[in-house]
Amino acid sequence: MGPTFITLEGPDGSGKSTQAALLAERLRQIGLPVVLTREPGGTSVGQKLREILLNPDIKLSVMTEVLLMAADRAQHVQEVIKPALENNMVVVCDRYIDSSLAYQGFGLLGEISQVKAINETAIDGIWPDLTILLDVEPEAGLRRHRQAESEAGRSQCSGRTNGLDRIEQRDLQFHQRVRDGYHVLTRMYAQRFVVIDTTRLQIETVAQKVWEAVAQRIKAAHG
Repeated sequence: MGPTFITLEGPDGSGKSTQAALLAERLRQIGLPVVLTREPGGTSVGQKLREILLNPDIKLSVMTEVLLMAADRAQHVQEVIKPALENNMVVVCDRYIDSSLAYQGFGLLGEISQVKAINETAIDGIWPDLTILLDVEPEAGLRRHRQAESEAGRSQCSGRTNGLDRIEQRDLQFHQRVRDGYHVLTRMYAQRFVVIDTTRLQIETVAQKVWEAVAQRIKAAHG
């Protein structure tokens, strides 16, 4: 298959982390070398930035949030993503540049030009080969996320409200702008996006649809 960069994107509660892990395992089962990673927090530096970015007790300006996300991404690209691709590995990443465009761009600023310019520097020319958008209606996604976090016991963590972090706690209108923004991105970058609506699908069904999208890309890469 050669070096391939696959990202999973979507609103909160869409199931990205679960599906990224399932995809990585399936790729390993067919003998491919895989790096499974995430943003923010895919490096030791990024983990410290993640703690700041998601802590609901820390107040950040919009541009501070944009720059910290980009700093996490720049470190992640140089430390994890770029070396893995140079070693002919498949990288599966839970969130990447499209998250910043959707959340900080469309969600907070209402447009993406500043966020895109900053993050194009951070990614050093490394765009995904395939981006799978796991779409979900905001209310359904947040409800699903609260339930999962509560069952995991994280709702009792300091500073959390109903198990939600600083970004997840924003109002429904914000999350709707994020979702709408993702849909704009699917049109801007149609050649690399595949959209799967997860709102009413079981995990296993979503996983099969994700695999079909990846398998099709593998087949295309081999002619």
